[in-house]
Amino acid sequence: MSENAISTPMEFKNYKVFRYTLAGRPLVVETGKMAGLANGSCLIRYGETAILCCATASVRPRDGIDFLPLSVDFDERMYAAGKIPGGYLKREGKPSEKAILTSRVIDRPIRPLFPKDLRNDVALTLTVMSVDPDCSPEITAMIGASIALSISDIPWNGPIGGALVGLVDGKLIINPTAEQNKKSDLQLTVAASAQKVVMIEAGANQVDDQTMYDAIMLAHREIKDLLIFIDGIIDEIGKPKFEYPSCELDHDMFDEIFAFCEADLKVALDTDDKNIRDARMAPIYDAIVEKFSEKYPALSTQMEELLYKMQKKIVRNWLLKDKKRVDGRRMDQIRPLASEVGILPRAHGSGLFTRGQTQVLTVATLGTLAEAQMLDGIDSETSKRYMHHYNMPGFSTGEAKSTRSPGRREIGHGALAERSLVPVLPSEEEFPYAIRLVSDVVSSNGSTSQGSVCGSTLALMDAGVPIKAPVAGISCGLITAEDGSWDVMMDIQGLEDFYGDMDFKVAGTHKGITSIQMDLKVDGLTPEIIKAALEMTHKGRDYIIDEVLLKAIPGPRTEVSKYAPKMTTIKIDPDKIREVIGKGGAVIQKITAESGAKIDIEDDGTIHIAAVNGDSAAMAKAAIDAIVFEPQVGAVYTGTVTGIKEFGCFVEYAPGKEGMVHISKIAKTRIDKVEDVLKLGDVVKVKYMGLDKKGRMDFSIKDALD
Repeated sequence: MSENAISTPMEFKNYKVFRYTLAGRPLVVETGKMAGLANGSCLIRYGETAILCCATASVRPRDGIDFLPLSVDFDERMYAAGKIPGGYLKREGKPSEKAILTSRVIDRPIRPLFPKDLRNDVALTLTVMSVDPDCSPEITAMIGASIALSISDIPWNGPIGGALVGLVDGKLIINPTAEQNKKSDLQLTVAASAQKVVMIEAGANQVDDQTMYDAIMLAHREIKDLLIFIDGIIDEIGKPKFEYPSCELDHDMFDEIFAFCEADLKVALDTDDKNIRDARMAPIYDAIVEKFSEKYPALSTQMEELLYKMQKKIVRNWLLKDKKRVDGRRMDQIRPLASEVGILPRAHGSGLFTRGQTQVLTVATLGTLAEAQMLDGIDSETSKRYMHHYNMPGFSTGEAKSTRSPGRREIGHGALAERSLVPVLPSEEEFPYAIRLVSDVVSSNGSTSQGSVCGSTLALMDAGVPIKAPVAGISCGLITAEDGSWDVMMDIQGLEDFYGDMDFKVAGTHKGITSIQMDLKVDGLTPEIIKAALEMTHKGRDYIIDEVLLKAIPGPRTEVSKYAPKMTTIKIDPDKIREVIGKGGAVIQKITAESGAKIDIEDDGTIHIAAVNGDSAAMAKAAIDAIVFEPQVGAVYTGTVTGIKEFGCFVEYAPGKEGMVHISKIAKTRIDKVEDVLKLGDVVKVKYMGLDKKGRMDFSIKDALD
């Protein structure tokens, strides 16, 4: 090989390293070494967490769409946690539920900051390569995504930063460690720009409004300092943003068509019934096509966006100028409410919650702890006993579409409702059941996720789950004007969600908040708006709990459904577990077959017995008690003679347990033959004397006579 053929060491001329300290731990951003073909990329390290963040955009916009085609993927690599994936293929498959939820949390604050007329495909890929349990990969990925977009040539009005807040022993903590998280009453995620808060996501153990507000403000202060660091990176290596063809609607076309149908649109929108509104909109659509399709040839591909913007203009003007809502409510008024329980006789618990034209049926199913969901992810959580699943079929919005597997939205809404109820659930010791809730949205016109929260409370109480307090959820909307004025509104319906600026969802008890999720379409919230939203949603959930939920069912039922498994829990010596299971599981299988009960055994010796009736559970318990029974020295037992030998007899002193009585300990006087005193089947009392010199169990009939 010639000397010229030998490769020279690679030099990364654009390699840069930027360092920062976040919550006492090192945050390091490396650029210019990896993923050089992406529009923007960085390897971000927080402690020993490492994530490769890449932002890419298509060269040309996508045709025929009226939205930004943005995708955010939080891509977990199992090697990041030193694990080999489970399953047959032994490679990463579809994203875990947690990965999907993290993608949504990052998507929500980033999406509103793109130009409204950008139609180029944008993809954010956040590959988790190493995980430090004390340094959240979720918040690290959010910061890395912001940096990758900011230094790229993709048009974006960032940067943003992110922070976590915990509440440990009454003290608010930024980016708590794994140990602190275990004791924390709050798991709050905040994303913000230098001026405003752009995203809030929280799970909380009934935290009061003021503490929640203080936590959000604390996070924003921390983020402001972080953004100074990010701005420094942008100033040094940020690229100029590329030019793109604007996909905004033709203003002259919009003004002409809006003038043509404004009056008819106002009539169509002025109703609280979605069916009536849709029926009124149909002839308007036809009239626009008939009159303008020849003049504007591209109208057919722009109709959806055109109708959306015309309706948005009317609804926003009503809200801002007239304080008028499409259904005539006051800004702080909730739609008509109704609730009902026990409507499905065979289900273990069911609740139907209705708010206006939003209606959710939630059904509870109780099972053994062995039916808890097993988790295979990059964090330390391996299972969960409480599961909530959310479904929204096409008929709920009047659409003709087939049922498909749940998407990211369905998974996100189910997780939000699940998080809302976790703080009030009884412990495994109090209620040794796995619990699954399914919320089926049967009619949708605004805030179905919070309807699922209310339905969950009804279904759990109907199932006899002793929850600590009822939980209700409500959403709050926002409308803002160009002059900076704003107003919040309670219980937004579909149109107010589509055309408003915010969907601020809060669930909680009378005592405090259990969850928050905030979606924005503007560049952020001021502290005043956040405080007003917290106050309004608190009043709303108090009203729903007292006037609706507790009037349907005043508290959890005292017993579970007759169709639910009955649970019995016992504790045995862990050394006896092998005896209960038996060789190849033979013993426990026999008990299960004979009793009809399900038996779950934990490593600490806790045994959960589930059966459809008390007799079945009692039979299984008796069989286990017999196996693990140990006689106490000096105690007297009643037994049956099961065997006679020259040297003594055998007595069954407990089911399946035999002890030997030596011939010298059968009677007060000396006997020559055991048969002179006893015969098979005789019931006798025996006293346990302890172990003899050879380590054998020693029983006595004559000592029991005393």
